[in-house]
Amino acid sequence: MIRSMTGYGRGEFSSGGTTAIVELRSVNSRYLELVSRVPRSLSLRENEMKELVRSRVIRGKITLNATVQGDADANISVRVNKDAVKAYKKLLNDVRKTAGLKEPVNLSHFLSFSDIFENDAKEEDDTTLWTVFEKALVAAIEQLQTMRANEGREIAKDMVKRIKGIESRLKEVETLAKQKVPEERARLQERIEALVSDKRIIDTQRLELEIALLADKLDVTEECVRFRSHNKFFLEALEREEGAGRKLNFLIQEMNREANTIGSKTNDAAIAHHVVAIKDEMEKIREQLQNFE
Repeated sequence: MIRSMTGYGRGEFSSGGTTAIVELRSVNSRYLELVSRVPRSLSLRENEMKELVRSRVIRGKITLNATVQGDADANISVRVNKDAVKAYKKLLNDVRKTAGLKEPVNLSHFLSFSDIFENDAKEEDDTTLWTVFEKALVAAIEQLQTMRANEGREIAKDMVKRIKGIESRLKEVETLAKQKVPEERARLQERIEALVSDKRIIDTQRLELEIALLADKLDVTEECVRFRSHNKFFLEALEREEGAGRKLNFLIQEMNREANTIGSKTNDAAIAHHVVAIKDEMEKIREQLQNFE
């Protein structure tokens, strides 16, 4: 199933007095990116968060916001490292005396040193907190992927409609191109007869050769066949393949190449009109593809 890269998911899980709430927002990105804003108690688990998201999401810029409520945060106690405070006090007093300063050492000076505080959180508390958070994150990812799939499905419907419209125009182009050959043949014959007064000197074989070459130049059957082949693979990828965004971008490039060739091989106004309409539809498809995973 093909997915959009835009979506939102929210997960919440509670256990043992601890509640974790996770919100995920996803937008377009060439690769998978994760920006996380989580409580300090979970900051060391960032790599595990990324692996969990990466196992379920292929592309997109994901913003993760999380809050934790309950006993888990209360159990994370902080104490003062008295030995560190004494050492810093002696050091600061030495600095003050050496610099000849009269200002006494105060609390703000000590707060510049983060190692005067120690975390007494138990390992089992950390494990419990991560378990609760992980379940909330998985729920948020599932909701995010559901929304991305629904949006991808709606975009795919629009693309299918546009591809079918392109197919109809290709049929018109083929019909007009086939009609063009006898018209060009008659026109070439008229020009030659107008230029040559004595029709007996016209080289019939050379004339037929020139007409055959002209017919080959005007024939767009090969381009239309390749175009239809690209359309077929495009629709199959839309229906079956997950994470097919790059493949679909490649196919739309090839379809655009065939449209350009068709336009360059014909000088008919009606065909040119169809080619312009086809390229306009492909441009709209290309814009939508930028949102596919």
